[in-house]
Amino acid sequence: MDSTATDPFDTGRFEAGRNRLTSLAYRLTGSATDAEDAVQDAFLHWQAADRQRIKVPQAWLTKVVTNLCLDRLRSARARRERTAGAWLPDPLLDGDPALGPADTVEQRESVSLAVLTLMERLSPLERAVYVLREAFSHSHAEIADILDIAESASQQHLHRARRRITGAGRRGGEVDAAAARRVVEEFLAAASSGRTERLVALLTDDAIAISDGAGLAEKLLRFDTPQRVAAVARAGFTPAPAKRRLAGGTPAMHYALVNGAPAVLFVVGDQVVGAVTFDIADGRIATVRGIAAPARLVRLAEAWRQHGPDTPLVARW
Repeated sequence: MDSTATDPFDTGRFEAGRNRLTSLAYRLTGSATDAEDAVQDAFLHWQAADRQRIKVPQAWLTKVVTNLCLDRLRSARARRERTAGAWLPDPLLDGDPALGPADTVEQRESVSLAVLTLMERLSPLERAVYVLREAFSHSHAEIADILDIAESASQQHLHRARRRITGAGRRGGEVDAAAARRVVEEFLAAASSGRTERLVALLTDDAIAISDGAGLAEKLLRFDTPQRVAAVARAGFTPAPAKRRLAGGTPAMHYALVNGAPAVLFVVGDQVVGAVTFDIADGRIATVRGIAAPARLVRLAEAWRQHGPDTPLVARW
């Protein structure tokens, strides 16, 4: 039998590991679309390979996916987009298999929007080492083999990556689920009512807000100071006919967990048209991210359509 021919057993082995590969690719790229493309490309490599010579399929596929993602991170298109300041990670609804392992604090943090954003400060190799070590617990010997570098280089890359992410001041962290929801509900109530002083009180002293401008702005919109964040939140959460036209209807607002963080989803029918996520630190909101570019919401919207109905925070905005 031709070992490069499609074989149901070999296809099954690949599919059994697809979720793990997708979660690896998502952490490496921060993009659900790029992750899915990388995994599909890896499947084509798998089909074309002499599989009888592959002793450990999972290790082989991990190496292929990692290097496909590195190629994407190094591409001219990715560099232009990310250095232009128009990039945010794609948000994913909790429970999405692309979020991958979540048994340890390090694994959960490595897929948070905060850390995915901070990883943009790393070189592609530093990012790969950080993800393989922190999220997937690979040894430095395994990482060295995957990336074709020395073990000492892997250790150095990890040290630099940890220092840069810690030094950049990662905002937020793990919080009690009930407390997080309560803070978000208070924030939404204050923003909807126009109570700016209450909004400011809910924010940390160094709070920031970041928005992709629904994909209409050339660069990310960034607002510093609690007063500016509160003003932007009040304006953003105030309904208007133009906003409803842009959304394609009158949204309901639902509470959700996105990449492990509390979020408010704007939903028209069964379509998610916007997501606002919150990093919470010491009971107050440190970062607000507004994501409404349709291309960034594709996978989240697909997951939401399979999500069971719940009671919205606001039925009609």
